[in-house]
Amino acid sequence: MTMDDATNEHYSMFFVEEEGTLSSFRGVREVIEEKGLFSSLYTDRGSHYWHTPEAGGKVDKRNPTQFGRAMRELSIEMIPAYSPEAKGRVERVFATHQDRLVKELALHGITDMEEANRYIQERYLREYNAEFTVEPLAEGWAFIPWRGGNLDDILCEKHERTVNNDNCVQFEGLTLQIPSNAYRCHYVKVKVKVHRYADGSLAVFHGPRKLAEYTPSGELIQIAQAA
Repeated sequence: MTMDDATNEHYSMFFVEEEGTLSSFRGVREVIEEKGLFSSLYTDRGSHYWHTPEAGGKVDKRNPTQFGRAMRELSIEMIPAYSPEAKGRVERVFATHQDRLVKELALHGITDMEEANRYIQERYLREYNAEFTVEPLAEGWAFIPWRGGNLDDILCEKHERTVNNDNCVQFEGLTLQIPSNAYRCHYVKVKVKVHRYADGSLAVFHGPRKLAEYTPSGELIQIAQAA
């Protein structure tokens, strides 16, 4: 769930098996694609948002998570929630959804997650916003148009690796073969980044250049950029 702090309008809302980095990426993407880029994001201190060295202590802003790194790339300031008031507001909103949405899904006989998400997008979110959105205290627009190109290569996981002597990259049990290209004979000992996207597919980058794309199982996909 992603909502506007000034108006209570909900911009993104959906069910997932487990909240985490990828679902948070999806929420931010839906807001940017629908409304535009925003300047700050207020979050709880979940481990996918922040590294917290001591349980219950302050977050480590110098050591960003994958999500935090992506927000830096987008120039979105992340604000960790510490106050009871902040937590209380979110808990009240969740209580409303847990009561209202659950009853509506039961009324319509919806028990499947895909169906439930369709209902949220096609009906529930629109009706909720119509009833609970309030006017902001000040005039203005909090968004600017997104002009930064492909969001896929920002709202993804990025992992640094060093290319092996066989011109392959090891990544979580997979061997990613880097194909030959016109730029270099090989990438042995070069530091590259592996991007993992929301659908599980992978890509290897050297600086800003994409060298190759791969299926989630590590099979090479021939692409024009890698030729």
